[in-house]
Amino acid sequence: MGYEAIEKLMRQVDCTKAELIQLVEAEGELQKALWSGADSVRRRFVGDSIHLRGLIEFSNYCQRSCAYCGLRRDNSELQRYRMLPDEIVRAAEHAVRLGYKTIVLQSGEDPWYDADKVADIVRQIKGFGAAVTLSLGERTRDELQLWKAMGADRYLLRHETVDARLYQNLHPGMSFARRVQMLEELRQLGYQVGAGNMVGLPGQTAETLVEDLLFMRSLPVDMAGIGPFISNPATPLADAESGRLDRAINVVALARLLMPRVLLPATTALGALDRQGRQNALLAGANVVMPNVTPQAYRERYQLYPNKICTGEQPQDCRRCIEGIIGSLGRSVDQGYGHSYLAS
Repeated sequence: MGYEAIEKLMRQVDCTKAELIQLVEAEGELQKALWSGADSVRRRFVGDSIHLRGLIEFSNYCQRSCAYCGLRRDNSELQRYRMLPDEIVRAAEHAVRLGYKTIVLQSGEDPWYDADKVADIVRQIKGFGAAVTLSLGERTRDELQLWKAMGADRYLLRHETVDARLYQNLHPGMSFARRVQMLEELRQLGYQVGAGNMVGLPGQTAETLVEDLLFMRSLPVDMAGIGPFISNPATPLADAESGRLDRAINVVALARLLMPRVLLPATTALGALDRQGRQNALLAGANVVMPNVTPQAYRERYQLYPNKICTGEQPQDCRRCIEGIIGSLGRSVDQGYGHSYLAS
């Protein structure tokens, strides 16, 4: 059944939920066929080039207490930092000089960066000729509208899981309904929208992972950020087992088969589980990488999870490293802005 399901998906024919669950759980030869099929679909629909996004993690303050996240408000052991707006702009300018066409601004949910601060940062970065992606958590419609008017192109808001009960347990004081509402608002305001989920959360099932993918396809998303759950000792899930690398890549591959034109990153978290994690994802349908261009002095303090890669490197080192990885796979760096394929 599994091999037939892969062949159907490669022809853009829908499968049953049972077939999709089998592919999420694929191992051995079936897993190899899944990854290979996804890579073939990636090549056919979006080509061999890989989009690079320069990631600036500008604040590790957060007003939320998500159970899995090292930035959670209740983590008193974390040394907090905020980059000043001028620092953020300078880091972005340096990244543009290194050849990045997109700057991703990411932080915890930190209200110190109010609507006007973020708007001015976006305005200045757009002046460098770069596309701007924001990943700032849940914000108001008025804020989102202002940032769009200043030129913001994309917004990343991972939904993490479609299981509303599990979502509530992981996100105290938050609701899945509000998450979905904001994703819909982003689409209405004209953003290119990214969602995404973790693989291996305690209490998660293969069926839930299939529902995650079908949810993203139904929105539809322009980008799907999929990575493994990694247990963090500074969180309530310290004793939970981390997600499996191969299972996470199965979900990446299935995302490509279900959403052939989606922008699909090889997430940094994959590299935290295995040094070849991102490379394996790029061989299983992924076509985006987000090298870190945060000033080196701050990198180690953005501790979403342990064993994060590239914390001791300078932005120019990361650029050389990722270009070497891409070249070793027989792929090339895309020279454009890497906007959504959905309109094409």
